[in-house]
Amino acid sequence: MYIIIVGGGKVGYYLAKTLLHEENEVLIIERDKRKCDLIATDLGGIVLRGDGTDSIVMEEAGMERAELAIAVTGDDEDNLMICLMAKKKFNVKRAVARINNPKNQHIFKLLGIDSTVSVTDLILAQIEREIPAQSLVHLLTLREAGVSFVEAKVPADSIVVGKRLRDLHIPDDCVIPLIIRQGKGVVPYGDTTLITGDEVIAVTTIAKEDVLERIFSGETQKR
Repeated sequence: MYIIIVGGGKVGYYLAKTLLHEENEVLIIERDKRKCDLIATDLGGIVLRGDGTDSIVMEEAGMERAELAIAVTGDDEDNLMICLMAKKKFNVKRAVARINNPKNQHIFKLLGIDSTVSVTDLILAQIEREIPAQSLVHLLTLREAGVSFVEAKVPADSIVVGKRLRDLHIPDDCVIPLIIRQGKGVVPYGDTTLITGDEVIAVTTIAKEDVLERIFSGETQKR
């Protein structure tokens, strides 16, 4: 597969190195001479010095025969322009863009860019995998009244999935007035069965928060 990478920074360099190892034909377009020299020294003559947003440079790189164009510069506008030109002018089947600002992701999607990679989203996803989700999220605390409004989201592996509310042994001073299920509000009853993804809104005394947290973490059911 012939792949053109625009952007010879660390992301572009290591991406090219991996793709070469997988026996792809790769060319990097990079405007900075120092980066070009480093790439050429380490990876050989797979780098073209020039502006990746320039159609003449793209033509020189052989963009018309590329099967995949990857834009990984540090500028979202440049990455968008590169992918659009690759697809519209050179008929590249697939274009992938690095997004530095997650707020720009919807623009790329609207303009038909096949795939986007948000560095911020990747880091957040990694953090979420490493740090266990809290059982309870505090929405509001009325300390003078000794009451908290909390939310507990039911994950797929939760032991409460498939259980009725009445079977969870919820304390008398904890009330569940609402469950948000698939974006819609549900007023629950004792026979309401919890499913994966339910967002359970509870009103509880501050003293019983830990009991409610143990229930939705599954600790009380494991005993």
